[in-house]
Amino acid sequence: MENKGNGRAPVSQKPHKIELPLHPEYIGGSVKVQINEKEIIVPLGTTILEACKKNNIHIPTLCHHDDLCIAGVCRVCVVEIENMRTLQASCAFPITAPIKIKTATPMVRKARKNIIDLLISEHYGECYSCFRNNNCELQSLAKEYGVDHYNFGHVQKPRFKIDNSSYSVVRDMDKCILCKRCVRTCIDLQEVGVLEAIGRGDSTHIGTFFDKQLSDVICINCGQCINRCPTGALRANDPRDEIWRAIDDPKKHVVIQTAPSPRAAIGEEFGLEAGHSMTGELNTALRRIGFDKVFDTNFTADLTIMEEGTELILRLYNALVKSENLNKIPQFTSCSPGWVKYLEHFYPQYIDNLSSAKSPQQMFGTLIKTFYAQEENINPADIVTIAVMPCSAKKFECNRPEMVDSGFKDVDFGLTTRELAQMIKETGIFLPELPKSGFDEPFGEASGAGLIFGATGGVMEAALRTVVELVTGKKVENLFENANITPVRGFEGIRYVELPIEEVGDVPEMYKKYFSNWNWLKGATLKVAVAHGTANAKKVMENIKAGGIFSECHFIEFMGCPGGCIGGGGQPIPTNAEIRAKRAEAIYKEEEGLPIRKSHENPHIAYIYENFLTDGPCGHKSHELLHTKYIKRGEYIA
Repeated sequence: MENKGNGRAPVSQKPHKIELPLHPEYIGGSVKVQINEKEIIVPLGTTILEACKKNNIHIPTLCHHDDLCIAGVCRVCVVEIENMRTLQASCAFPITAPIKIKTATPMVRKARKNIIDLLISEHYGECYSCFRNNNCELQSLAKEYGVDHYNFGHVQKPRFKIDNSSYSVVRDMDKCILCKRCVRTCIDLQEVGVLEAIGRGDSTHIGTFFDKQLSDVICINCGQCINRCPTGALRANDPRDEIWRAIDDPKKHVVIQTAPSPRAAIGEEFGLEAGHSMTGELNTALRRIGFDKVFDTNFTADLTIMEEGTELILRLYNALVKSENLNKIPQFTSCSPGWVKYLEHFYPQYIDNLSSAKSPQQMFGTLIKTFYAQEENINPADIVTIAVMPCSAKKFECNRPEMVDSGFKDVDFGLTTRELAQMIKETGIFLPELPKSGFDEPFGEASGAGLIFGATGGVMEAALRTVVELVTGKKVENLFENANITPVRGFEGIRYVELPIEEVGDVPEMYKKYFSNWNWLKGATLKVAVAHGTANAKKVMENIKAGGIFSECHFIEFMGCPGGCIGGGGQPIPTNAEIRAKRAEAIYKEEEGLPIRKSHENPHIAYIYENFLTDGPCGHKSHELLHTKYIKRGEYIA
C-alpha cells in the first residue's frame, strides 16, 4: 500500500538489500567481517548494530528502537571502522563488504561521552520529580559514561510551555532530545502524522501543525509516542492525585475495574520479566490501597460480545434477508478508542460501520452507576469509578461528552498500568509477594473470552466462539481444538479468515423475537478480518474504499495499538515485539485454565439480562445504557 504524505517507507518494510558483485569474502549472500578482532559472518545488508546485538556486543543507542525505521540522528551508537576518516553510526551502517569494526576505542568512548554531554546541556529540569526517573535512557547513559557535571553548560530556564491540553498525552519539550522516535512512531508506525520536526539548527523542535495543542490536532490519543520516548518529554495525563483524594474521602464509594492487559504486564514495573500474569496479586493490592470494590473488566467484555455479536447478526439479517441497507457491512469493532478516533478523523464516511456497542470500560461504568448502585442501595452520586487500562486513549474515551448514560459521568478516571504501579509503590507494597485473591461480586466471574480481549484477535475470537455456537448449535470445541480459534491469532499486521456455516441449529430463546430460524445463514460463509495498529487499519480501509477483499468482510476487528491492548500506550516501558508476544502468551495461558471460556456461558451475564436488561441483547434498555446510538433495526424487532 502506498504511504502517502510523509515521504518515508512504512516501518513494516525492510531496507532494500544492495546487490553486489561476488567477492572472496562473500559466502552465499553473507559477508565475513571483524568486530573487535573477532571474525563473524553476517547476511549482506545487516547493520553494524544488528550484528553486534546478535553477538552480545553492547553498543548504546538513543534514537534507535526495534519497532521503528532507522534514523541515525543521535550518533550515540558511533563506532570506528578501519580506513574511514570519521566515526559511523552503527544503527544506520549496512554491512556490504568485509570491514574491520571497533566499538570501544578511546575515540569512540570520548565521542559518545561528548554527545551525551551535549544532549544533557539542552535538557532542562531535574530527574527527581520526572516520571521517567530510574527508567530514562538518557539518565542511564549519563551514568554509564560517567557524566557527573555539565561540561557544556546547562539550560537554566524552560523554553517551551508544557502542553497538557489532551486528556491522554502530556508534552514537555524541554525534556526532548530530538531523537525523533515520537515522529517515526506517529508517522510510520501509526500513520497518523501529528508530530514532526519543526525549524532548523538550534531552533529545531518537535511540534504539531502550526504548533497547536494536542487537543486541537488529529492526535488519536494512542500514546504509542510515550512508549517509545527515551526521556520524560512525553507522558500520560496522570489522575492519581484525584483518585487518592476520592479514596481518602469516607463519603465516596470507590470501585475499580481492571482490564486483562495491565494484569499481564504490571509485573514488569516490579522487576519481573515480561510474561507474568498478576491477576490475583493485583486484586489483593487494590484492596490494601483502599478501593472499596475490585471488579473484572472481563465481565463487560463478555457483555460486549453479547451486544456486539447480536448487532452483527441483526446487520446480516438486514442485508441478507430483508435486502435493506439499514446498517452497514462490514461491522467494525468499537472497543479501541484510539481506533475509533482514527476512523472519525480519517474515514468519517465509515462511522456507520462501527458497532454501536460501547467498549467494556464504558459499559462497566454505566452498570456500576445503575445496576450496581441499585443492587447495593448506594447513591450513584457517591460512587467514583476507576478503570485500569493499558491504554492512554481510554482517558479520552471516559471524558467523551456522550459517555453519561448512567445520568453521571460513567467512568470517572482512566488509569494506566504504569500509573497504577506507582500507586502501589507509594503504599510500600511489593506486588509479586502478595497472596492472590478473587474479584468482588456481583461482577466476580467472567469468561476466558473476555480475558483474551487483551491481545490482537481476541475480540474476534471471543465473538466467534459465541456466534458459532448460537447459530450452529454445536460446541466450538468440535470445530476448533480446545475452542482456540487460532486462525485469528498472531502478530501479522492483518489476518483474513473465512468460516463456512454448513449447518444451523435452533434459535436460542433470547433471539426468537428477532427470527424463527437460522436457515437464512445456512450455506453462507462468514468472512472476518483482524488488524492491529492504525497503519494496518489504514491498509484495510483503503482496500475497502477500493472495493477489495476486505469490503466483502462481515466483521472486522480493529485495534489502535500494535499487538492490541498488550501493546497499549499505558503499558510498561520499554516495549517491543518480543515483549508484546510474552504478554499475549501470559494472557492465553491464564485463559486456558479458566472454567468458563465463552461469553454466553457466563452465569452473571445471564443474571443481568434476566434481572436488569430484561429485553435482552440489543433491546431498548441495552441501547439506552450500553450503546452509543440506536441501530436501525427494522420491522422484525418485537
